[in-house]
Amino acid sequence: MQDNFGRLHARGKDIHKAMKQLTRLFPNKVTIQLPQEDEALLLDWKQKLDHDVETLKAQSNIVSIRSVLNENGLKCPDLETICIKDQALTSENVGKVVGWALSYHLMHSTEALTKDSKLLISSESIRYGLNVLHGILNESKSSKKSLKDVVTENEFEKRLLADVIPADDIGVTFYDIGALENVKDTLQELVMLPLQRPELFCKGQLTKPCKGILLFGPPGTGKTMLAKAVATEAGANFINISMSSITSKWFGEGEKYVKAVFSLASKIAPSVVFVDEVDSMLGRRENPGEHEAMRKMKNEFMVNWDGLRTKDKERVLVLAATNRPFDLDEAVIRRLPRRLMVNLPDAPNREKILRVILAKEEMAPDVDFAAIANMTDGYSGSDLKNLCVAAAHCSIREILDKEKKEKALALEENSPLPALHGSTDIRPLNMKDLIYAHEQVCASVSSESANMNELLQWNELYGEGGSRKKIQLSYFM
Repeated sequence: MQDNFGRLHARGKDIHKAMKQLTRLFPNKVTIQLPQEDEALLLDWKQKLDHDVETLKAQSNIVSIRSVLNENGLKCPDLETICIKDQALTSENVGKVVGWALSYHLMHSTEALTKDSKLLISSESIRYGLNVLHGILNESKSSKKSLKDVVTENEFEKRLLADVIPADDIGVTFYDIGALENVKDTLQELVMLPLQRPELFCKGQLTKPCKGILLFGPPGTGKTMLAKAVATEAGANFINISMSSITSKWFGEGEKYVKAVFSLASKIAPSVVFVDEVDSMLGRRENPGEHEAMRKMKNEFMVNWDGLRTKDKERVLVLAATNRPFDLDEAVIRRLPRRLMVNLPDAPNREKILRVILAKEEMAPDVDFAAIANMTDGYSGSDLKNLCVAAAHCSIREILDKEKKEKALALEENSPLPALHGSTDIRPLNMKDLIYAHEQVCASVSSESANMNELLQWNELYGEGGSRKKIQLSYFM
């Protein structure tokens, strides 16, 4: 085989030289016909090479999946029966596949089987995770193509199209968000399931996909991350709307920008129109100090969102997030039929969030996640990340102090200055660092504040699963 390859390689060089010379002499097209025996050898070599490449890809993918399973205390006895030879899975995609496989296993398995203290999952669950990944990748490919080929009708759509983020460019999935399981399950049912299983939602009029979802709760609890994960998991294009993107100094252009948002979202569907801090854009219209242009823009937004021009079959979702849902206009609340409160995490959920934040960090054996979760009562997800960042700086601070002392000692002894330390000299994060960081980083939201009480009261009246008690809201008193 090697002799044949060497002979073909030498002949290929000769042919390449001859082609160059012929191209100089004859600028027109020149066709070279190889002898039949050489063509057969080349074809045979190509087939064997393609087969070897597919085999190596399949083996590498199995090794990567087994490694991630071991890291998470999982095991798949019949993993070798799976053949993934069409692509080389990245470490990020392998993590997503294992996460989806575990969710599928927990939903469909009646009993938990273990071996060597590891949870056993079937190859069927792994195949389910791979199918979800392939669906998202295929959807994102079609999204990229549609973004490239979309025809804009006016300058407003053209400007907004430049800010559209394809699903695979967002980089946040439900696997990256710790806790919030109830909210994630609801979003899976409302957004992802109609896209993955459309045949279940075509009967009758009542099972059509939801057109509006509101995420509300205190700051730093992960509302924006959930919106990004929804767009990624659904394979939808992400349109982030803010006041700066739809307002203009020219009278009447604000309404045209709003109309362009929905016409563009329809063209690049499936799409998610995300409105962060929605209370600043779609607040109460009876505000006496509000400008007339702002009120017209709100009206145009609601007309295009759920008015006479709206088509039921359009796969466009308006996802809104706010810390002050009680400042929203009643017409906006009506257009957001599913309202999910993203509350401060309790101790078990704080532990899950800490494990997600510190998953890629080098940890010392003495780190007790449960103890850290118990001492951080009232912390939001953002506060927990700030705590971990402050803890990670402790080891860097120690290295800088050590370098300072070594430099001072070298100057005293008139010896050469020591070399600076690198990333390999940074020690693992330990429990002492996290306790020190807890003393420096406090919770940013008080669970007993007036704003928190108003959020809980609003959730009782309008939120998902509220009791609907006839209570007097404190901000009306």
